[in-house]
This record gives sequence, structure tokens and C-alpha cells, in this order.
Amino acid sequence: MEARNIVVAPAACVPVEARATELCEHKGVGHPDTITDAVCEAASRALSQAYLAACGRVLHHNLDKGLLVAGRSAPRFGGGELLAPVRITIAGRATRVDGRVEPARIAADAARRELAGTLRCPPGTFEIATEIREGAANLQEVFARGGEVPLANDTSFGTGFAPFSTLERTVLEAGRLLASPELRDAFPCAGDDFKVMGLRVEREMRLTVALAFVDRHVGGVREYIALKAAICDYLSARLGGGVLIRLNTLDDPAARDERGIYLTVCGLSAEMGDDGQVGRGNRASGLITPGRPMSLEATAGKNPVSHVGKLYNVAAMRIAAAVHREVPGAASVGVELLSTIGAPIDRPQVASIEIAPAGTLTDAMRAQARAIADEHLARIGELTEAILAGRERLF
Repeated sequence: MEARNIVVAPAACVPVEARATELCEHKGVGHPDTITDAVCEAASRALSQAYLAACGRVLHHNLDKGLLVAGRSAPRFGGGELLAPVRITIAGRATRVDGRVEPARIAADAARRELAGTLRCPPGTFEIATEIREGAANLQEVFARGGEVPLANDTSFGTGFAPFSTLERTVLEAGRLLASPELRDAFPCAGDDFKVMGLRVEREMRLTVALAFVDRHVGGVREYIALKAAICDYLSARLGGGVLIRLNTLDDPAARDERGIYLTVCGLSAEMGDDGQVGRGNRASGLITPGRPMSLEATAGKNPVSHVGKLYNVAAMRIAAAVHREVPGAASVGVELLSTIGAPIDRPQVASIEIAPAGTLTDAMRAQARAIADEHLARIGELTEAILAGRERLF
């Protein structure tokens, strides 16, 4: 093992592209789990900026516990009504700086801005609550004790991989299309809440899509069915003819009114049908990938300075991409980083890099992969600024 405990080895598993079956999932911007991730991450970023302004550095906090409780609605063709708002609770620990930094207020304000900036919902759709208290003394002390290199405030691991498979790229592209202004302009009925489940069997790819329809843009069952078909055609034309797309498969084929179809008032399942929780959505890849090693750590809401549950998942994706890009013959790369609480974040217990080579895994390839990982770990502190600036994908 090297100075940073970097181990490079041949891949232990068959690459996903070489398997007979593969599946992965993407939860869109309006999915209840994604909403909860987004507001908790927005709260952490705003709190970090407040600490920087008041104290010159980010203080200890973790706002990575969040719960969305669905509201109640009465969808109707042509426009229904929201009967009870969606309630989101942000919970966690944060350092309070009297008179200068009030975590509860900052978190709630940031959550409201995030919701207003990303979702097309009428005022009053959401209620925000906070349950934020002081952190444990020993965790605050570990956070404060870190010098130029912060000390890990958890024993945890992060994972990454490269490249994305054809199915993974297709699912991500479907998600991009569903969230795009172009689709929303073409189909005002398309809500912000969607989920894409991808399946590949041998070379055949199938996407099962759930998309909330907005009731005021749908005149009846026949129009709903026609719009479904048109959206499927829109996606198929842009994803390629070899992808089978199924949309809102729970719909009752014999539906005569609003009750048998996926119709909403606000374009969100959260208004009536589904709750949400931090950490149940997309990983740092933007996907949920059961065929890849994954960490169950939620990246959202954790402090961006020392919480390896956030930093190591982002760093692992970066390292995997760099090794795949820069090491000739590295056909597929997986990375796992494991921390030790209280140890410098640039010194993991192990940085495991598994490479599936196009031919043979040579000593030169191992050395180059080690050097790439060593450089990324030496600069891991740079991730804090990138995360606070919103330049890193977290979910």
C-alpha cells in the first residue's frame, strides 16, 4: 500500500455492460425524495455561506435528516385544488452563533428559495419546519481540531465508477429531456415529478417512466391518453428507436374520470400520493445503480468540509472518471474510499481502485492509477468550494 493507502487491483466483478441484465433508476427534480435532498442541501450551503461571512470558516453542522409528508389534493380536469400543503421537516445539528448565525431561520429561508427556484408550484404548496439543535461536543471538537486538512467526522465510505453504461446514459438523458424547458413548452401538462426506471436485457432497453400530469392542462381522459402517446413519441425520437418507453403504467385502461390516471394539481406526487426522505434518491452519479457498489450515505445536507459521507462519494466519482479517461486500456473503473473518524480526510483507510482492463492490467497502469488517486486525495479540500458553488452533482 502507498502513502495514501491506495490499492489497485483487477475488477472482481463482470462489468455491467457485459452482463445479460442491467437496471438503474433516476428520480427527477420533483420526486419527493429529490425534493427533500434538495432542500436539505440548500440549507447546508446557505448555512456554510453564513458561517464564512460571520466567522471566516464553515463551522460544524449536518442537516442531512429530512422528511417530506405529502399533502392532500383534489385533481380535476381543467384544474383542481390543493387541500392541504406538503410539509417538509429539516432536521440535524448545527453550531449557533448568537446574533450572527441562526441555523433554523437560515435553513428555512434557503429551503423556500430552493423550492421556488426549481419547482413550478403555486404559493402555499409547501410548509417548512426545522428541528435543528447543537451538535455533540466531541464532533464539534473534531471539526474544530482540523488544521489545513480537515479531520473526518465519520467512519464511512464512498463509491464511484466510470464510464456510464449505455443504459445509464440513456436513463440520464431521459431525465434531462423530462426536465427540459423544450419538453415543458411542448407539453405544458408535464409536471416536475418524474421517475425513470431503466432495464436492459441483452441488447434490448426498456424505460418505465412515471410522470405527473398537471390537471389544468388536460381536458379529459381521451386527451390524457393522446398526450401520453405524444410524450412517448417525443422521448423515443430523441433517445433512439431501439428504446421501448412505457409511461404511467398504473393507469386504468378503462378509466372514465380522474380517478384512474396519474393526474395532479401541482405536478407532484407529493401533493397527495407519496412521501419523501433524504438519502432514498439518486446517488452522486445522479442514478440509483444496483449493479454497482453504492454507499447508503446521503450526500445532501452534510457539511462540505469534513463529512466523508459527502466528500468521498464525490471524490470517488471524480477519481474513477479520471482513471478511465487517463489510463490507456482502463475499460471500466470502480473506486471505493473508506475513512477513519478523526483521521485527515486526505488519508483514507483505503482507496481501492478496481480496473477492468481491455487487455492485461499492467504495472504501468497500476502506477498511473495510483498517481491519479493520490493527486485527487491531496486536493480533496478543493471539493468544499466546488460543492458550495453548486458545481458538483450530489444526487
